[in-house]
Amino acid sequence: MLKHVVMWRLKDMVEGKSKEENSEIMKEKLLALENKIPEIRYIEVGLNINPTDAAYDIVLITHFDNEEALKVYASHPEHVKVGEFISKVRTERVVVDYIE
Repeated sequence: MLKHVVMWRLKDMVEGKSKEENSEIMKEKLLALENKIPEIRYIEVGLNINPTDAAYDIVLITHFDNEEALKVYASHPEHVKVGEFISKVRTERVVVDYIE
């Protein structure tokens, strides 16, 4: 099982929407990928409640059978579309992929 974890920090305002509004939109878009990309074995999206500067705003945890499945996910048109939205609203992104 390959686990793919991504965290983002978001801009305070983008196109008239607050960080909190964009967090909710992002969560909805990411969770919708489960029904569109069969390679996803598990998906979880969490919105931060920790007020410290060290915290990121949103986290994505996904599971895949292997690295090939992750590559299919990464290049899937629906994932690319969500990524375009995320690129507009984020300031930072960190990622960890590991095999359990």
